[in-house]
Amino acid sequence: MKILVTGGAGFIGSNFVRRAIEDALPGLGDSEVVVLDALTYSGNVANLAPVEGSPRYSFVHGDIRDSALLDRVLPGIDAIVHFAAESHVDRSVRDASIFVETNVLGTQRLLDAALRAGVERFVHVSTDEVYGSIAEGSWDETRPLEPNSPYSASKAGSDLLARSYHRTHGLNVSITRCSNNYGPYHFPEKVIPLFVTNLIDDKHVPLYGDGGNIRDWLHVDDHCRGIALVLAGGRAGEVYNIGGGTELTNKELTGLLLEATGHDWSYVDQVEDRKGHDLRYSVDIAKISGELGYAPQVPFEQGLADVVQWYRDNRSWWEPLKHRAAL
Repeated sequence: MKILVTGGAGFIGSNFVRRAIEDALPGLGDSEVVVLDALTYSGNVANLAPVEGSPRYSFVHGDIRDSALLDRVLPGIDAIVHFAAESHVDRSVRDASIFVETNVLGTQRLLDAALRAGVERFVHVSTDEVYGSIAEGSWDETRPLEPNSPYSASKAGSDLLARSYHRTHGLNVSITRCSNNYGPYHFPEKVIPLFVTNLIDDKHVPLYGDGGNIRDWLHVDDHCRGIALVLAGGRAGEVYNIGGGTELTNKELTGLLLEATGHDWSYVDQVEDRKGHDLRYSVDIAKISGELGYAPQVPFEQGLADVVQWYRDNRSWWEPLKHRAAL
């Protein structure tokens, strides 16, 4: 199988590429992987260094909004795994334009190009944030979309476009919606890598509001395993939630990171809460578990310890990126 991975130099996309080339993803053994990435501020070819020598890997520098480029790249591609997106909520609050352009327009152009090239399979990678906020219980895939940030609204728009191309054109599209990811190579503007790298340098960390917002944490390895299962066996036109099964308040997470880095609460600065900050996310994974046999395999305690150690051991990777992370 020849797979195009859009956004493959980003955090989750690069993990998918590395693990695919390592034959560590179910159903994707011996696959050839082509990465298409625009290398915006959070894209980083260093994320792909472990596989750059593989004959099964190639890289194309380009934008999913470039239809002419897509028409050159897509012939011969069997499947697309579409990660490419602007994803940082705070940036979308400040300026939503690039989120609409990349996440909505870019997805539409990619879908159209896939039709023109006769691509057989398309997995659109999305987020649980499209559902909005849930006070109790968990969302299943039939939950109406109620996004509350410009970022999640743009992702909801791209989800609906992907679904429409199945309904209208018969494109073999499946959609995945994940909970909050963590793991190595995570760009240091998101909460775990930001807090870990700050604390390693004995700097303070910013905690929104009272820290009561709740997130479900999913190791990036488990997420990519779930995506591979959907790629290999997911039904066309269907949505699959992928979760990690570890719900924590931001305050609880902060406490764990303080403990892991040997710091106390004097290093935490409470800051004004984000506009429209969703209180809680929680996805029901019964569908992907029942149909495709998915279950998270990385225990959160071990996964978090490994991530903290990875950032301790890889200062040369994250230190040059810190200035890019500043809003």
